Amino acid sequence: MSHGLDDIEDIVSLEDITPNERFTNKTDVIPKSKKRHNVSPKQEELVADSIVPGTQKIYVKTWGCSHNNSDGEYMAGQLATYGYNITDKADDADLWLLNSCTVKNPAEDHFRNEVKKAQKSGKHLVVSGCVPQAQPRMEYINGVSIVGVQQIDRVVEVVEETLKGHTVRLLGQKKAAGKKIGGASLNLPKIRKNPLIEIIAINTGCLNQCTYCKTKYARGELGSYPPQEIVDRAKQSFQEGVCEIWLTSEDLGAYGKDIGVTIVELLWQLVEVIPEGCMMRIGMTNPPYILEHLESISKILSHPRVYSFLHVPVQSGSDCVLADMKREYTVDDFRQVADFLKERVPGVTIATDVICGFPTETVEDFKGTLKLIEDYKFPSLFINQFFPRPATPAAKMHQVPADEKKRRTKEVSILFKSYETYSNKIGEIQNVLVTEVSHDKQYYVAHNKFYEQVLVPKEERFLGKMITVKIVSTGKHYLMGELIENSKLVTASIAQPLSKGEISGVRRYLPATSSKTPLWLGIAVAVAIIAGFLDIVKISYQYILNT
Repeated sequence: MSHGLDDIEDIVSLEDITPNERFTNKTDVIPKSKKRHNVSPKQEELVADSIVPGTQKIYVKTWGCSHNNSDGEYMAGQLATYGYNITDKADDADLWLLNSCTVKNPAEDHFRNEVKKAQKSGKHLVVSGCVPQAQPRMEYINGVSIVGVQQIDRVVEVVEETLKGHTVRLLGQKKAAGKKIGGASLNLPKIRKNPLIEIIAINTGCLNQCTYCKTKYARGELGSYPPQEIVDRAKQSFQEGVCEIWLTSEDLGAYGKDIGVTIVELLWQLVEVIPEGCMMRIGMTNPPYILEHLESISKILSHPRVYSFLHVPVQSGSDCVLADMKREYTVDDFRQVADFLKERVPGVTIATDVICGFPTETVEDFKGTLKLIEDYKFPSLFINQFFPRPATPAAKMHQVPADEKKRRTKEVSILFKSYETYSNKIGEIQNVLVTEVSHDKQYYVAHNKFYEQVLVPKEERFLGKMITVKIVSTGKHYLMGELIENSKLVTASIAQPLSKGEISGVRRYLPATSSKTPLWLGIAVAVAIIAGFLDIVKISYQYILNT
């Protein structure tokens, strides 16, 4: 699988399909056969139907936030469980599954280029994620199969029909008792990108109507998973060797407002099941929904098994701009969140986002954003030049000139680079959890209590361990750790982690001492093979009769 990470949120176009069209569940899906030119009827039948399901190679590529990456892991897991071979080699694959992100223009541009590349290469193609969900009628995906963001549990049937030459589009919304729910079950098989990290989506959609955001069109209104389903998924993950869980959603603070529970209630339930040595990272929350829970959130962030880290996007340092964005909070609201947490959780990391060059942003408004950054010196700052997203209200506003948007973005970048982030930590002794490999493949990546990135020597014995290091140097985005001599390496996981590419959720069907294929999986594969064989026999018989 191939992934690219980012983070943020999204709204509907008059030219687009209506919410009723998009979200109404269809009782029947009628696949459309792709027309093939210069092929006789007998050849057409042979080409279209002589497919043995579950035997092809599938290339899965994901862009976007951690929620999207979790969806990609689930889809890969279901396909692998059915028998498909998930490959990282695009050229070798029979079908490409491209899982898109619509937050920014560049991410969508990359997706569009990959779609065209697949089509040019003659690959079977299925698309998923926020781009086709929000705008399924876009010309460049005309005739392409789609897996909707709430239909990822049906990816196998979409892939199977696409390989037969059909086009299938599943864009419906999951509902229970007529009400939107979080989405496909959290209990599905998945292939984790990192066997040590489990990404759990706790809700989908949001309560906002931000004027610049397009994700709303794709993810829709708020839909929360029941607390017990989330807790059960976390417990299963730990039983599979995971030592770090990430909670993700479009707005974590809004969790539960649709089902009568609160984010605080969920977090305390999760804390109770996190094993000693394992850690939990809380995801992104907008200021309005965290203000009412500040006291409880500060206690949770202080818990030894929870990272003292919170991503709270401010987007602008101007109340006028925030109002035009329909962000539903003021700069003082954000300051209240940041100040309270910094006071109650010493050392807490507050990450934030700013947008430079929003259409109504004046020079004075922009100075407010610079002032906010100067005051807080955020160690983690996502700097975004404004791009008008098609069909959003902000796209119809009078735009700031492109050169001025670039100038403001550059000025924020220069300000961010001007202050030192971690130099005061040199010489500190820290316990860090090692979970990843650095981008340059030269180090292992660990995180301390404040979710600060600590690079440690790339020694295999460190991976998945809680180790004690001394900080010997720092950079803008990292600390360099050196193992304390004679210190213990504490294994964080309570079970042997799954192998790279191994399917999560399958192991629990097996007896502890058995290595046999689970009965349900064996039956599924056998049925698929028999069905394919009967198709071939039927086609061969018809071919003989016609000749």
